[in-house]
Amino acid sequence: MPQVLAGLAAAAPFLLGLATVPSSPLTQQAPAGAVLDSPRGHQVFRFADPAITEASALVVQDGLFLTVNDSGDSGRVFAVDRSGATVGVSRWSYSPTDVEALAPAGPGFVWVGDLGDNLGSRDDVEIARVPVGRGDRTVRATTYPLTYSRGPTDAETLLRDPATGRLYVATKNLFGGRLYAVPERLSAAGPNLMRPVGRVLPFATDGSFFPDGRHLVVRSYGTATVYDWPSLDRVGSFALPSQRQGEGIAVGPDDTLYLSSEGVRAPVVVTRVPAKIRRAMAAATASASASSAPGDRVSDPSEPTDAVSHDVWPWVLGGFLGLGVLLVLLRALRPR
Repeated sequence: MPQVLAGLAAAAPFLLGLATVPSSPLTQQAPAGAVLDSPRGHQVFRFADPAITEASALVVQDGLFLTVNDSGDSGRVFAVDRSGATVGVSRWSYSPTDVEALAPAGPGFVWVGDLGDNLGSRDDVEIARVPVGRGDRTVRATTYPLTYSRGPTDAETLLRDPATGRLYVATKNLFGGRLYAVPERLSAAGPNLMRPVGRVLPFATDGSFFPDGRHLVVRSYGTATVYDWPSLDRVGSFALPSQRQGEGIAVGPDDTLYLSSEGVRAPVVVTRVPAKIRRAMAAATASASASSAPGDRVSDPSEPTDAVSHDVWPWVLGGFLGLGVLLVLLRALRPR
């Protein structure tokens, strides 16, 4: 029983906080925190290469699907065509710690994120810009150590803003993930200190910006959430098509979503953001364009502390409510 009560106490803030995650005014006709039904999806291909056993990230670029295996593999990026065949492998390291993420890095390159830290014990994590494409290659990629301003934590998601080129890391945490900004200028010697700019969903396994640079999507195992950028207001959440252990997500040039899953010969599925959320995204883009001069770009969050503060109170309130639930249960179970 003590273990059950401890579990309830730990889960209560998350559950209550999830129910009160702020939503964009454009989607307030749905209850805050509501998850729309899963859109339809269909299989594009299956990974034919038996070496792709735990596809943990996905990037669609230059007509290819790029992925990496989860922890335990050497440092290599697989390039796969639309038939599912591996047409190129880029080997950049033989001893990474826990590769979990990919992000576009310009034509012919990806950023690889060695970000996994299940125990929250790594002093720093690493990223590297790796050449990719057709054909096998072994490269010497420069790695850049990253540290979190709030201490070590687990992460599986690396995103790149297509308008500015800046990188972001989304953490994976039961009590809600945080989006951290990677420094604009990186040093191979470090330290490269990342600072939080806002909240994202818990258990983030991958994410991507949309081509317009005004929205991003972050997925967990079974759901995804679209956020406005740079406000990080939640536009909407929706269930994803069923997968064995869905982890990867990539946004195509026409805003279609590609989803990958762990497992040998796992399928890659294509789907769309639900129409209701697409309409809200379009309205937000039109509103931002109308209020900006031609060619203006909405600026990056410039004050991390303020960017985080807008959604802290729901989580704090959820924690107090969870503690109250625990106290009530303890009193009810006390011997009389």
